[in-house]
Amino acid sequence: MGELQQLSDRIIENVERVIIGKHRQVRLAVVAVLCQGHVLIEDVPGVGKTVLAKALARSIGASFSRIQFTPDLLPTDITGVSIFSQETRAFEFRPGPIMAQIVLADEINRATPKTQAALLECMEERQVTVDERTHRLPEPFIVLATQNPIEYEGTFPLPEAQLDRFLLRLSLGHLSAKDEVAILDAQQYVHPLDSLGQVVDAAELVSVQQLVKDVYVDPLIKEYIVALVQSTRVYPDVFLGASPRGSLGLYRTSQALAATEGRDFVTPDDVKALAEGVLAHRIIISPSARIRNIDTRYVVQQVLESVPVPGTRVRQGRA
Repeated sequence: MGELQQLSDRIIENVERVIIGKHRQVRLAVVAVLCQGHVLIEDVPGVGKTVLAKALARSIGASFSRIQFTPDLLPTDITGVSIFSQETRAFEFRPGPIMAQIVLADEINRATPKTQAALLECMEERQVTVDERTHRLPEPFIVLATQNPIEYEGTFPLPEAQLDRFLLRLSLGHLSAKDEVAILDAQQYVHPLDSLGQVVDAAELVSVQQLVKDVYVDPLIKEYIVALVQSTRVYPDVFLGASPRGSLGLYRTSQALAATEGRDFVTPDDVKALAEGVLAHRIIISPSARIRNIDTRYVVQQVLESVPVPGTRVRQGRA
């Protein structure tokens, strides 16, 4: 796991040149990249959501495109369209901005449900179908979407099927006074993002992503992951719990987090550290619970406290 840890450390260190004071969030974003998963960054304006997406793309040398979601955006504005060519007398596919390795879906909840649905096939199957022709998306392919959780006027809530396709939901939050002063100093003359270089090759990243799957997960921890997810489905204040895709997401991100810390095995603490980011956005609270100001993060914390943590044992097959 040394190679994977070194690679993740290079990316994290590079991104933290522009994202100051948010080590945990940057590490989780890199975990998602290692898992080939999509990230929903939910926070108020001005905290660095767009900068984080751009910094990740530049750090791994990936092609980058930004889609500004608006109410008048059409599905073909994302996926591309077939146009009749007068020269060849045939329809030619003109790819849309989704045909990039890192795609920033900015303010995703401002687009209509029809336009949001254009991302479903892209995010799950990593392909685009236009006029009955399927076009594969490049590797790695990762959607980093942003949305403002405060402003609801002129927005369309993401449907459950869309939310379930995001591996992680992150919130950057405001900085401490010391870190905010550091940002003022760093941007006195030029934005650090302008000089941010590449530290990892995209092809190298793709090859290392396969190493994540080699991280050992004890059967007891697999049972722990499933128990957590199933508990969200029977929690009294929950209308709809996390799906099996949530179990898979928690399983894979736990492997990646362990690998970034130089371990070839997953611990219960890895699972607990990722449970909120992986599961909270997949849960729907009942109307009566909303009235009592119960949110999904609270539910995940209660589930973590109620499900017994598995003990340790010698790995099977090892001395």
